Amino acid sequence: MKRSAYVLNGPNLNLLGTREPHIYGTTTLAEVQKQCEGHAAKKGIAISFYQSNHEGVLVDLIQEARTKADAIIFNPAGYSFHSVPILDALKTFEGPIIEVHISNIHRRDEHHRHSITSTAATGVICGLGPQGYIAAIDAVAAMPNERFASSHERRKRIA
Repeated sequence: MKRSAYVLNGPNLNLLGTREPHIYGTTTLAEVQKQCEGHAAKKGIAISFYQSNHEGVLVDLIQEARTKADAIIFNPAGYSFHSVPILDALKTFEGPIIEVHISNIHRRDEHHRHSITSTAATGVICGLGPQGYIAAIDAVAAMPNERFASSHERRKRIA
């Protein structure tokens, strides 16, 4: 069975490539999306790629993923550090969640070090720049089928 993943991106990532390039680099989100789509296709994963600056929209997408995706790859950006609604939504998702951060959040200032959303993640990738998204796709592709069994069953129940 072909796997599917939602790739979700939080606030200000629409400015990727121009916002603080000394931290986040010069690759745009459109370039990240193109790289993700190409790599996911090679790995047999269908992805749906989204970005929103609005917390409620991201919560809606996480809830939608419960019935439409096997995995979530998520860069919550600034919401990583304080969004209880996003954390609560992530906890309802039964499949793997890979949290991605372009910068190494552990080397950042005190406000950017402690991701609360990581507590709901299967794994966290940080500090690899845009390559972190590719590593997340690879992680989803390499996971054994048993990791997805509950999400497949859930999708059947809800559908």
